[in-house]
Amino acid sequence: MITILLVDDHAVVRDGLRLLLETQSDFQVVGDADNGREAVYQVNQHCPNVVILDIAMPDLNGIEAMRQIRAACPETQVIILSMHATGSYIIQALQAGANGYLLKAAAGSEVINAIRAVQSGQRYMSQKIIDTVINTYLSQPEILEGRDPLARLSSREREILQLVVEGKSSVEIAQVLAISPNTVDTYRSRLMQKLGISDLPGLVKFAIQRGLISLE
Repeated sequence: MITILLVDDHAVVRDGLRLLLETQSDFQVVGDADNGREAVYQVNQHCPNVVILDIAMPDLNGIEAMRQIRAACPETQVIILSMHATGSYIIQALQAGANGYLLKAAAGSEVINAIRAVQSGQRYMSQKIIDTVINTYLSQPEILEGRDPLARLSSREREILQLVVEGKSSVEIAQVLAISPNTVDTYRSRLMQKLGISDLPGLVKFAIQRGLISLE
């Protein structure tokens, strides 16, 4: 039996995927989550074979969630199912440990094929994603070489960046991460210095461009 966790901030997507996957007698959906932080918790509870994961989610985006998922349960395979097809999104996902990458617009039976592929130890990417990776390699080698500014930040700094641009105060962030507000302020100052950004609108623009938050 292949156990699967579904992670997307839209309930209709999770419900649709559940109905699709449960047509397969050897698939079992063991849980679902609507944000990255809950996804990490669920993985710690179930350690599923496969996680189907969106990128743009509240509280903790899919890229950061995937890093924590791979640390918590290295044998879990992660397939990104996203509406985003730009090179920076895809490269970030692959560098963070994604085993597969599909577009929501082309999902359906391909999700089933992807699950079977990654569970057997292969990578699975739709043809459009493969083409985008190749084009990115040819036109934007700095992304592949790790020169993206986001790579300068630590995992905790990236978490705080997302929470800041979502409008949470230092006190609220401190409660989420179980650290002090002063520590949050220190991280925020440090990450802004590393990025060369001096104000909140600049941080929001950067976060949208890098897929940490969406305009939805």
